[in-house]
Amino acid sequence: MKTIRFTCMILATFALSLSQSEVQAQDSTNYPTIGEIVRLDPRLDQLIDKDTKIEVLSSGFDWSEGPVWVGDAKDGFLLFSDIPRNSVMKWKEGEGASLFMKPSGYTGVTPYGNEPGCNGLFLDPKGRLVSCEHGDRRVSVMTKDGGKRTLVDNYMGKRLNSPNDGTFKSNGDLYFTDPPYGLPNRYDDPRRELDFCGVYRLATDGTLTLLTKEMTRPNGIAFSPDEKTLYVAQSDPEAAIWKAFPVNKDGTLGTGKVFYDATKSVGKLPGLPDGLKTDLKGNVFATGPGGCYVFTPDGDLLGRISTGERTANCAWGNDGSTLYLTADTYLVRIPTKTKGRVGPAK
Repeated sequence: MKTIRFTCMILATFALSLSQSEVQAQDSTNYPTIGEIVRLDPRLDQLIDKDTKIEVLSSGFDWSEGPVWVGDAKDGFLLFSDIPRNSVMKWKEGEGASLFMKPSGYTGVTPYGNEPGCNGLFLDPKGRLVSCEHGDRRVSVMTKDGGKRTLVDNYMGKRLNSPNDGTFKSNGDLYFTDPPYGLPNRYDDPRRELDFCGVYRLATDGTLTLLTKEMTRPNGIAFSPDEKTLYVAQSDPEAAIWKAFPVNKDGTLGTGKVFYDATKSVGKLPGLPDGLKTDLKGNVFATGPGGCYVFTPDGDLLGRISTGERTANCAWGNDGSTLYLTADTYLVRIPTKTKGRVGPAK
């Protein structure tokens, strides 16, 4: 708890130095609702109540992404990215949304495409904010004085594409994905130095290992609670899938298998496989075409949190029983009957 409180103090102090005039989102304490819960299996009732509504907490963003809960259930807050605006936003109950950090992912002096900001946000084992930065093409960590330190920005001397999302293993190793979405011309950008999109592990000793380059557009990433399985989303409209990789004892990955294939829904429902999280029982909550899919650990589709928007990512917050989702211009949430892990990796 001391680590979490210390982190909150640092982040709150850093936020005070930012201009509130840059905040575009409209806030409300009388939250409207959108979408619906699509129930495909009665087992979903054990995870999400039948009368649950999807609350809109704030709106007006260009493309919201990468949510992470910081602090405890009572005094904590949510941080999330607005990638096109090169910003990180902060949302707190009773206060609404405000600008937390800008720039967030690109510190250059010339224009840099449509998605220059940071994407995935998460906390390291020390409770520090870690960012996957598009424009600066790195994974960074915020230091106690509010500055940033680069964790990784290249593989074998070649710059990364644009780190997208990541997750920490309990031993402190960082696993992250590196598709081309942050590059101004994406896959065909002349700035690319790697001819593949990788899934990597950054070990605590600083060693970077390419775990797989078989996925065309690796995106969201999360461990099962026992850390024996690593789930990776692939946001390729021609192969919109999630894969499950067995995690070897040395931290490398075994042969992956398709966990679920949503390609048939591409174009019919908004969005692609993107961010994902697991609950403490191993169920998988994964954003994809039509909202946030809910799977059992075995890959049975129980239903979908249908926002009606392209839904980018999700994160557990408060005491772990609230699921926050970034859905295009919106930040939304739903209460759940299950819980996910909140706070630094342990």
